Amino acid sequence: MKILVTVKRVTDPDVKVKVKSDGTGVVTDGIDYKVNPFDEIAVEEALRIKEKAGGEVVVASIGPAEATKEIRSALAMGAERGILVTTDQPLDPGVVARVLAKLVEEEKPDLILMGKQAVDGDNNQTGQMLAELLGVGQACFASKVELADDGGKATVTREVDGGFDVVEVDLPAVITADLRLNEPRYASLPGIMKAKKKPIKEVTLDSLGVDTNRKVVWHTFSEPPVRQAGIMVPDVPTLVAKLRDEAKVI
Repeated sequence: MKILVTVKRVTDPDVKVKVKSDGTGVVTDGIDYKVNPFDEIAVEEALRIKEKAGGEVVVASIGPAEATKEIRSALAMGAERGILVTTDQPLDPGVVARVLAKLVEEEKPDLILMGKQAVDGDNNQTGQMLAELLGVGQACFASKVELADDGGKATVTREVDGGFDVVEVDLPAVITADLRLNEPRYASLPGIMKAKKKPIKEVTLDSLGVDTNRKVVWHTFSEPPVRQAGIMVPDVPTLVAKLRDEAKVI
């Protein structure tokens, strides 16, 4: 079984991001980057499926040449090879989905695994758009994935408001990983050394011949207002009175 997994290069979510003074974006100087956490979960799930059923895990990413670092991280976990579509221009989910659809057409994987969203844009759109472009089934927010013995179907438990939803999809399909799907493994030292020799194919965005016109354009960025400091109250009755009479939340 061939599994294509997407990996996005994002700023470290544990680092406070600052907006540029002119509002055109965020300050990236000196910022650390890492694999999008939801994509890391998708990589782990792909590796677990491969360990049970055999096959190949291919990691795909779109971004600057430096994104090979994040692909190498997935290769160190156990993926076989990587594909990097190089571009420095900002992309919206629609363009990303069209690029990935092109890669899927070329690779012909049996399963496409993605993180449910990236922690930088939080759009949660690319997986759904990709499934529509490919004309295949989709199962988003997966907390459990089970493949049939013949590899023709997948049963996916999805996290939804108020509980869980279990769906069955024919393969190939697009499955997006939620937080509780698994706990990603740490790359071992031998895995890190082997990853240095694993192939990463680099192609330019322009060479794919896809429509790169964005439907979503970011015009300006601004930081949220600074929260005001709280106040101290002497006792619980005073707190209740302020919540009722001033904040009007009870």
